[in-house]
Amino acid sequence: MDEDRERNKGGRFEPEHTDEEVLEAVRTHEPAGTKEVADELGIARQSADYRLRGLLDEGRVSKKKVGNSLVWSAEQE
Repeated sequence: MDEDRERNKGGRFEPEHTDEEVLEAVRTHEPAGTKEVADELGIARQSADYRLRGLLDEGRVSKKKVGNSLVWSAEQE
């Protein structure tokens, strides 16, 4: 599977999904748990968490702690 994916100049694999696809998964389940986003995209929970935290740093999503879980919401653009 990974052999078919493109690598960037730093040798890292390019993401399987665009930021917009990740945001759409959040919007579909909003407020979305990390596992819901991962399941929607067909990726590992850790991968979804990494992507969501990147979007958080860019101000494109927000997070809120609910019990022992984080839920994510898309910010208005």
